[in-house]
Amino acid sequence: MTNDKIIISNPNPHLVLPSGTQVVTLVECRGLGGEPLRRGGTVGKIVKSPADSKHSYLIAFPDGGEARLYRQEIAIRKHVQGVNFDRPDHAFDDQELSRYVIYKCVVGSRAFGLDVDNSDTDIRGIFLPPAHLQWSLYGLPEQIENDANQECYWELQKFLVLALKANPNVLECLYTPLIEHAAPLAEELLAERSRFLSKLVYQTYNGYVLSQFKKLEQDLRTNGEFKWKHVMHLVRLLASGVSIMKDGLVPVLVEENRERLLAIRNGQTPWEEVNEWRLVLHKEFSQAFDETKLPDRPDYEWTNDFLVRARGQMVQR
Repeated sequence: MTNDKIIISNPNPHLVLPSGTQVVTLVECRGLGGEPLRRGGTVGKIVKSPADSKHSYLIAFPDGGEARLYRQEIAIRKHVQGVNFDRPDHAFDDQELSRYVIYKCVVGSRAFGLDVDNSDTDIRGIFLPPAHLQWSLYGLPEQIENDANQECYWELQKFLVLALKANPNVLECLYTPLIEHAAPLAEELLAERSRFLSKLVYQTYNGYVLSQFKKLEQDLRTNGEFKWKHVMHLVRLLASGVSIMKDGLVPVLVEENRERLLAIRNGQTPWEEVNEWRLVLHKEFSQAFDETKLPDRPDYEWTNDFLVRARGQMVQR
């Protein structure tokens, strides 16, 4: 019999698996009584677990045989069945997928006009892969990232879904004045960006700010400190939400409140004063919501048609 061995990475090799867990052997083994070798890939069940990861498990097999194996010699059956199979050489990684970027823009502090000398340049955008990759058995990631360059690109469908949900980061991508690249499809999307604005902005923005301020107050009570930059952006987000309700667009570049926001970032504004401003903005947000002309929901139909057409253009690529 050949020396079979299955290669698989254990999600947590130090985790002690409980009795009753179904496992797959990663190496060939011999039973306690010296019965014939079992190939790697045999299914068994743990009948006795060790006290720690340094000792062996007692594994029972369907034919009644048993063997002792260490954690690195077995894998949970569900993990084996769910493992990603090897991609062929022609499969694409994140770097190669970046060639299909159709939209690239600058967001974050530099787009808001709230940057300082050491601020990062945050690049965001959209990639649209050719159809044969989209249809492939190997699948595609919903986003690709380059941490070294502070870049992140969403696959078109993921981007559109987030926009429909009024995700602030994605809406700001559509309205940032700092655009580095826009293919014709991206230009069409930008021309129709108002279709993504709806009353859902009120729920999304308010909900996020409320949850984050609750955490900040907890940090203040527990540690006596928090990140003022985060506080600044939360207040900025609320003010942005008010403007969206009133004007029907996303004001990315901060102008009117710039100095006041930078004072928060620099820790020059007392917490009580910041919180008071936040509460005023919440009140203005609610009033603007009651008076807004934005629709209850974004334009799902147009978005779906756009996605189908965009996919269609990539069939022959």
